[in-house]
Amino acid sequence: MTVTVEQRLSERGHSLPSAPAAVGAYVPVTRIGNLVVTSGQLPMIGKELMFKGKVGRDLREDDGYHAARICALNALAQIKACVGSLDRVKRIVRVEGYVQSADGFTMQPHVVNGASELLVEAFGDAGKHTRIAVGANELPLNAAVELVIWAEVDGAS
Repeated sequence: MTVTVEQRLSERGHSLPSAPAAVGAYVPVTRIGNLVVTSGQLPMIGKELMFKGKVGRDLREDDGYHAARICALNALAQIKACVGSLDRVKRIVRVEGYVQSADGFTMQPHVVNGASELLVEAFGDAGKHTRIAVGANELPLNAAVELVIWAEVDGAS
């Protein structure tokens, strides 16, 4: 029997949330052919923003790492809402991670590893991706992390 992506996440203590609603005038996810791209996802659980402030000042590096994992789960929820099942994901193509950073904080790659490692846990080698991890002075709603995921999905609509 094949283990599903959601079962792999569950085995590692993660549950996929409902896809968060957009907090502005945009769509939370879009599909163009076999490419699905999420809008920026924040570390929301339900309607609560879990990690607020600048990493390296208000929050520790590990807090940012956990925030990135929540963002990744929310992005996966958006992808599932778009295509019906995470098992339709052929590969994660790209992750864009933005970390609200204190002056002098340069560990954005470690923070975004929270998302990258979760994606490999979920998809195996298909979860390995290109990536950007950058510091930002401010992020929406004072979120510590914002994350975008690009995924290739199977061709069936």
